[in-house]
Amino acid sequence: MSRALLRSVLELRTPITLLPPAFLLPMPIRLGATSTAAARRFFNQTAQIIEPVPQPPPAATPSPSSSVSAQAQEHLETTFTRESETTTPTTPSTPLDESVRTLLPLLAAQPGHYVTIHIHGRPYLVTEGDSIRLPFKMPGAEPGDILRLNRASVVGSRDYTLQGAPYVDERLFTCRAVVTGTESEPMRVVVKKKRRTRRTTHKFSKLRFTMLRISEVKISDVKEIEG
Repeated sequence: MSRALLRSVLELRTPITLLPPAFLLPMPIRLGATSTAAARRFFNQTAQIIEPVPQPPPAATPSPSSSVSAQAQEHLETTFTRESETTTPTTPSTPLDESVRTLLPLLAAQPGHYVTIHIHGRPYLVTEGDSIRLPFKMPGAEPGDILRLNRASVVGSRDYTLQGAPYVDERLFTCRAVVTGTESEPMRVVVKKKRRTRRTTHKFSKLRFTMLRISEVKISDVKEIEG
């Protein structure tokens, strides 16, 4: 009885390594690698994980600035020029189209010319002698100044119309305007008040306008343009 107990105690102290059933073992162990060391070597042979090396971020390419540069501002189209500053058209000297060269004298021969001029993006259909009240005060314009309006989308008469794309060549016509003065509207008072409060705020506004009078509307001569 004592020998049986001693044998059982020795068996408990000795580590017993048991493998799972054969159908649960991997293929190399099924083929004959039944030893515990072989099984441990198989389970320890795992594929090495190679982490990707972080790449430096690409160099940032300079992007065009959204603000208008000084060079771009010089190439902006002007809506009017002072007669004292310049008297020559700013449009480059390009040859006229054959249809324009043929029909422009017929347009110039008829009286009563009209022009659709554009001042700061606003169109005005005018003839000689008309008065215009601009919905703003033109900066730098003094009474008596003569302005040459060089942007027009339509120039025409009773039977002929010259349509621009989008604007007519400024060499084909001459439109001058005289600054007659400025006007102002009556003072506006707007009362602002919030609910459940006794305090009120008064806002004052008084808009000013620039008055122009069209002094000349003339169609140019083809010989003067090409000469």
